[in-house]
Amino acid sequence: MPGTPADLVFVNGSVLTVDSRFTVASALAVTDGLVSAVGDRAEVMAHAGPATRIVDLGGGTLLPGINDSHLHGCALGLTMPPLSLDVSHPAVQSLADVAEAVRQAAATTPAGEWISGHGWDAGYLSECVADPSRLPGRHDLDAVSPHHPVLLYSATGHATWVNSAALAQAGVDRETPLPPGGVIVTDASGEPTGLLQEGAQDLVHRALPALSPEVRADAIRATLRTLARLGITSYTEPGLGPGGDALMRGAMAHSTLDVYRRLLADGELTARVGVLLLPAGMAGKAEEFVRTLAAMDEPPSTDPRRLAVLGVKLFADGIPVNKTAWMHEPYVGGGCGSLCVGGETDDARVAQITEMIRYTHAAGYQAGVHVTGDRAIDTVVDAFAAAAAAQPRTDPRHYVIHGDFLTARSMRKLAQHGFGVNMNPTVKWTVADLEEQFVGPERAAYEWPYRDAIDAGVIVTSGSDAPVTLPDWRQGVSTMMLRESRAGGRVSGPGQRIRLAEALRTYTSDAAWQDFAEDWKGTLEVGKVADLCVLAGDLLTADPHDIPAMPVVFTAVGGDVVHDELTD
Repeated sequence: MPGTPADLVFVNGSVLTVDSRFTVASALAVTDGLVSAVGDRAEVMAHAGPATRIVDLGGGTLLPGINDSHLHGCALGLTMPPLSLDVSHPAVQSLADVAEAVRQAAATTPAGEWISGHGWDAGYLSECVADPSRLPGRHDLDAVSPHHPVLLYSATGHATWVNSAALAQAGVDRETPLPPGGVIVTDASGEPTGLLQEGAQDLVHRALPALSPEVRADAIRATLRTLARLGITSYTEPGLGPGGDALMRGAMAHSTLDVYRRLLADGELTARVGVLLLPAGMAGKAEEFVRTLAAMDEPPSTDPRRLAVLGVKLFADGIPVNKTAWMHEPYVGGGCGSLCVGGETDDARVAQITEMIRYTHAAGYQAGVHVTGDRAIDTVVDAFAAAAAAQPRTDPRHYVIHGDFLTARSMRKLAQHGFGVNMNPTVKWTVADLEEQFVGPERAAYEWPYRDAIDAGVIVTSGSDAPVTLPDWRQGVSTMMLRESRAGGRVSGPGQRIRLAEALRTYTSDAAWQDFAEDWKGTLEVGKVADLCVLAGDLLTADPHDIPAMPVVFTAVGGDVVHDELTD
């Protein structure tokens, strides 16, 4: 007979355990924050007592809490009004719409204060769509904001659009030295247009006034509320530290990681957060990176199952839409991109990123490396393998972040060494059609090769890269199964489709592996934490097209209910 009565019992639905056999049960019990029974109704109801809440799933689906394994939590909250203008699609659909949003903000903002916004995407701005050579620039904003510096983050986070007042405040002009790996877009006369890419963004980001810890705490709280409504119970915050706090506009004395610690201490951290430290930004040099990482001495978490530093983030290259991903074959129109670290030649830059990875590994950290181009991926995976060979460690679990054009060669090497890749299905959904103009239809279709990577034995996880895309795992699952694009619904790479069970693993059990936590979370097995997500409707029989609209009706973290639309 069971001992302590269960706190919660779920019946009358599909319980997807996502265990090694993808067992499907019909009932589950939770006791003291842990899964205490899984099976049929009779077996699980034996754990109920007078005070047990019996939850009728009504034919719905109970699955492990979702783990978005690449999500910028603080940044996501900062993109939400009132902390930021919404200049994303479909809120704006043209350069004129963006200018109007800025004009309205300028009318209510004291002169001289910064106006910031987030989410613009040239692929969804009508003037840029009509003429792909037409890029956003300062002149689009100057007339509506002559007395306010304006800074608008792109949806990707790899480009920033500013007006002339912002360039002046930041001291950026035609004489400004170009940071390694950065791009200052200029006009025919050599003057900055107001568009900065990759590492050059720091030139204007550092001119922004610092955000207070209170504002950053409010941003994280907004994110946590959003995630609870989506059934997301864990996420990886990829980039806190000196290289990330520049974006979060924080000083080391009050870092964003300190804000997370305060929320944990106050009982407000309603999701599990794994952190990657970011010693240097996109234009990092090995010497600076090593010095900064060596000086970082983060205290242990008071609750490592709720907040834990897992590893270190590095940047190897940019992104395809900026033609800054380092590719083996040229882009449409020419150029192959490059690594974004310091160095005057390809060989010098390869040596830089290899040394950063070597030091990260030797220091005992997990390395998560932002890398998208196939040539850059091969370089990074070679560096993983070389670091592991030079100094063997038990299961370091290094991984490629994004891995857009992961090669068969790199897949084999990742699988051989027990390394992983973190892919972005909601980004695939968003950019599938757009990518063709940069890399052509064949490479665009291949981008994010889920099927090949899984078949090669690579552990694959999924993240939204929010705020690049909304953290909606339901859309991610649908996209992994269908490979259809957002803009036109066209199929992009049907040979890379995967099945429902495989897609769910990337958000649950395999994501827990990335967190070094598969022994205590990620599946619904007895003894593991009761991180739960309930969908209305039967996920197992749903048409993949319908999955994004299936409501999330219940979320719990360690048995604590954080979102509840179910009736007993």
